[in-house]
Amino acid sequence: MVDSIYKQARLEGMAVTFLDTETVVEGGQISNLSVSDVQKINNLKHAWQFILDEGVVTAPSDYNILCYINKLVEEGFYYTAGTLRDVPVSIGGTAWKPEIPIESVVKDNLQEILAIEDVYERAIKAQLYISRGRLFIDGNKRSATLFANHILISNGCGIIVVPEELVPEYKKLLIAFYETNDNTDLFRFLFDNCLLKLK
Repeated sequence: MVDSIYKQARLEGMAVTFLDTETVVEGGQISNLSVSDVQKINNLKHAWQFILDEGVVTAPSDYNILCYINKLVEEGFYYTAGTLRDVPVSIGGTAWKPEIPIESVVKDNLQEILAIEDVYERAIKAQLYISRGRLFIDGNKRSATLFANHILISNGCGIIVVPEELVPEYKKLLIAFYETNDNTDLFRFLFDNCLLKLK
């Protein structure tokens, strides 16, 4: 869990070390970290604890699980955490802007993705859909990755995490995906480089 939180923090641009992350996760204090970064790490910890909870890990991945993950990820930052955004957002690195999400459409799209038989394809496509849709006001990539991991863990298949050394390539492919809605290259990158399979 600590390794996944650390890599997610690095992916989000936080200047933390593995030791810093481990210390925060274990309840310690780090003087060189901002209050915001400490909050984000603790939020990731709480979201991981949620998806690993015995009652949650056996529950089907669905819209309600996704919203609660975002609520935990963004706790203390936005009072609307855990609800679909109703305002426009912009994305760094691209002029492309996602549409404002509509709950019924999001639920239908998620239901279609979650019906995919292959669990790895299901997890990655869910992650990509949530990331590109920018369904929430913030924390979308973190929520998307955690939701994908809930899918994988609940099926005993492992986890997905972007290795620190591959973050620049991932971000480049992510921007291309945002702009074109062609997930071919990013899907292959995640499948080949970021899946830690258990079976």
